[in-house]
Amino acid sequence: MNITLTSGKTITSDAGASILDSLKKAGIFLTSSCGGKGTCGKCRAIIQSGSTDIKSKMKLSKEELDLGYIIACQTFPTEDVTIEIPKESVLTVEGRIDTGKSENLLTLLQSSGADVDPLADRIVLELPPPTLDDNISDLERLKRELTAHGLGCLRVPFRFMSNLANTVRQQDWKITLSTIHSEDCFEITNILAGDEKAPRYGIAVDIGTTTIVVYLIDLADGSLVDVASIYNSQIRFGDDVITRIVNATEHNEMANIHRAVISDINELISVLLASHTIKGDAIDSIVAAGNTTMAHFFLDLDPSAIREEPYIPTANIFPLSHAGELRIKTHKNVPVYVFPCIASYVGGDIVAGVLATGIHKNEDICIFIDVGTNGEIVLGNSEWLMSAACSAGPCFEGSGIKHGMRATDGAIEDIRINAETFDVEIEVIGDNIQPMGICGSGMIDAIAEMFLTGILDQKGKFQSEKTDRVRIGEEGPEFVIHYGKDKDIVLTEPDIENIVRAKAAIYAGFATLLSEVGFTFNDVSKIYIAGGFGKFLDIEKAIIIGLLPELEKEKFEYMGNTSITGAYLCTLSKKLCREAEEISRQMTYLELSVSNSFMDEYVSGLFIPHTNIDAFPGVKKLLEQ
Repeated sequence: MNITLTSGKTITSDAGASILDSLKKAGIFLTSSCGGKGTCGKCRAIIQSGSTDIKSKMKLSKEELDLGYIIACQTFPTEDVTIEIPKESVLTVEGRIDTGKSENLLTLLQSSGADVDPLADRIVLELPPPTLDDNISDLERLKRELTAHGLGCLRVPFRFMSNLANTVRQQDWKITLSTIHSEDCFEITNILAGDEKAPRYGIAVDIGTTTIVVYLIDLADGSLVDVASIYNSQIRFGDDVITRIVNATEHNEMANIHRAVISDINELISVLLASHTIKGDAIDSIVAAGNTTMAHFFLDLDPSAIREEPYIPTANIFPLSHAGELRIKTHKNVPVYVFPCIASYVGGDIVAGVLATGIHKNEDICIFIDVGTNGEIVLGNSEWLMSAACSAGPCFEGSGIKHGMRATDGAIEDIRINAETFDVEIEVIGDNIQPMGICGSGMIDAIAEMFLTGILDQKGKFQSEKTDRVRIGEEGPEFVIHYGKDKDIVLTEPDIENIVRAKAAIYAGFATLLSEVGFTFNDVSKIYIAGGFGKFLDIEKAIIIGLLPELEKEKFEYMGNTSITGAYLCTLSKKLCREAEEISRQMTYLELSVSNSFMDEYVSGLFIPHTNIDAFPGVKKLLEQ
């Protein structure tokens, strides 16, 4: 059977395969937040001709059904079909990716008490040629010279032995060694003939659930040469880590998921090297940071136990690997250092964030939170650190929301509601683009504005008498944010419930960690917010809905992509690399899923802003006006 697209392209559909799977096999990817389970309703298409077997019509309105809409993962062709793929269904890779604060990286490195002393280095040696009186072997001659340079502990991997004799003699016993410092010892990563001291570059990688960012770094002076970024291709296996783990372990997609992230990184590295005419041999090290699941997928490690109680990963601290082992397209012997993790749901990206913010050196109590597809929180100071992960779900990335989408072109990102007329003013990402959906910052704005204007009550229920923008839709009451030509963009009551549950989980995470150590929000001097979502977050609106505690605005600071910042710091500093490992060893992890106090806090947070309105005096005052 064939599937013909209205663009003219025709693909083959295997017997028993869904339209989604057939499109995926042909390299055409639709948004599928649930990983093809039929629960998100994002992989929509329109049947123009041909018959199909439809397993489920969930998430489709009567109007959409009348127009021929189907859910691609739940629709199986029974003959040749022609389909149209709406623009909003296409898995896009355009949009604004936060690549981190790059302008002050060297200043940050120096303020951390570190100098440019890269994790990987090159040493030029001139070995004395052997004689009848000095007749030790080539390897012993090399080790003797290195001992004279102060490198007492040195590992020489066997893979260099086969070419050692030729390499040392190629340019009259002058050689260049690439080395990396790991586990209190130096390891040779490459042996080159002659003086190849320069150029030297490092690659820092942030492997995010949604995005991948790569820094190209000059190891001679620490400067950031260039940045490249892309959406993580693993998105086609699900928006969140749990869905991807299920796909990897229950649907035999592990190899494809690993291949996807390596392919993305290779593409970015290739672009960076070509743009600056740099050869692969000039790369001395790769440092990667990501959450625990992303690290496992990157290293091709079994992630299945991460999602099963008692939630144990294969490893939290990873042995040094090499580019060739992972199929990264630089020189095969380039060492790959992966940031240490804390637990199944607090990973190396959070260790990198702590390193970048410096809360582990601060005498005052600080909070670090990375708001992304999950919410990870660290509380502490120079004496202690405690971490936790909130199962907030990916709703702020658009998953589980009827018209939710990521912060890409066409997403409504800012909303204001007139308190008298209830007219809605919106801002859309992109130039002269019609809105296609609503992203996380827009959702928060909408709920805050609806709450302040009385359209929503404290339980998150619509007050239909306020405005005719509140109407009954396919999923019950909904609020029309934008009247569109082809479709209206709405937030439904189930959408509101999802967002309220997510914000309740994050706030409960804050409160539970503080309670565990006997502190309150008043004891916190600073809250650092990281992650792509945090860039567009309106702090005041986030406080109004109860996502963040009500503290002075100056106590909140957006830190950008701290995962890539931490990877940059460790690429350039052995000292900070050891510091990151110390952070991972010292940090205590609190499993919130088995905490009674977390559940109590969570239930209390299932209101706007909270059942205890006195904890939000500023919001209470706004409501009384």
